[in-house]
Amino acid sequence: MPLLDPWILAGLAFLALLLAGLLSPLEALGWWAGWYGRRPEEEAVAPPWSGEAPPRQFVVFLSGIHRVAGRPFARREVALLERLRERLPDACFLEVFPYSVTNRALTGQRTFARFWRWALRMKLSPRALAHTAGMVINLRNLWQVAVSADRRYGPIYNHGSAELITEALLAAGYVPASSTHVTLIGYSGGGQIALGAAGHLDDILGTPVDVIALGGVMASDPATLQVGHLYYLYGARDRVHRVGAAFFAGRWPLLRYSPWNQARARERLTLLPMGPMKHDGNDGYLSATALLPDGRSHLDVTVDVITAILRGDPAPQRLAA
Repeated sequence: MPLLDPWILAGLAFLALLLAGLLSPLEALGWWAGWYGRRPEEEAVAPPWSGEAPPRQFVVFLSGIHRVAGRPFARREVALLERLRERLPDACFLEVFPYSVTNRALTGQRTFARFWRWALRMKLSPRALAHTAGMVINLRNLWQVAVSADRRYGPIYNHGSAELITEALLAAGYVPASSTHVTLIGYSGGGQIALGAAGHLDDILGTPVDVIALGGVMASDPATLQVGHLYYLYGARDRVHRVGAAFFAGRWPLLRYSPWNQARARERLTLLPMGPMKHDGNDGYLSATALLPDGRSHLDVTVDVITAILRGDPAPQRLAA
């Protein structure tokens, strides 16, 4: 039988995926046990605050599962944050790497850092392996989303994420228990991690934290009842966001007493349909080329809706497609 038989390759890929899933909670458990010492600080990203007065609010962005480090390389995410900073000059925007409670980039201080640097180079190259390398990175980070949603390991992972966000906020000048508002924006898998962390930030910061989930893959996390408010933005053509609705039983309408459905009943969860948008790509939420009938791009609408939420607009849905 040839070595490169497709069935052999498929079997090896399945075993590798299974092994990655079995090992995925170990980093969070190791962090909880104190194996990693102090966190490195280089992955909390924020431009210098240039305003004369303190920021009116802090906004922390948690990226999608394509990310390998705290600093963004996806041009669409960079464009989103630039537009939001222009629209909200009195807000301090921060970014953290949501797929490691130790705050270590995949390409940084890790045993397999060389492999992840190679995977990132392949993903950013025009070579034939670019798509495969991207899938490997996505699957690794997707397992971390699963850990965050897990009822056994999730509390540890989410507490670690909350401490990571807190460190970034304090470094940027946030004063705990102050009236300065904090909002987390979670894109794709970052939505679940943002939600899980927000439940712990409530206790750490002494104030409820709002969450904006953009195409978020999310469970019926207990934190849904602890956040100040959860805004869930989704596109009609986004098949990825439906994974959470189908996979996590707590989000099924039948289970009325799940945290998700209780939050909806208490009006702490707002669902915002974004029109015919896909999850990513040229027709995704962050596309500057895909246009809606009113002439706005998908990125324009996404920026309009998020800006309205951050400004406290009582009806952000009127800006959605």
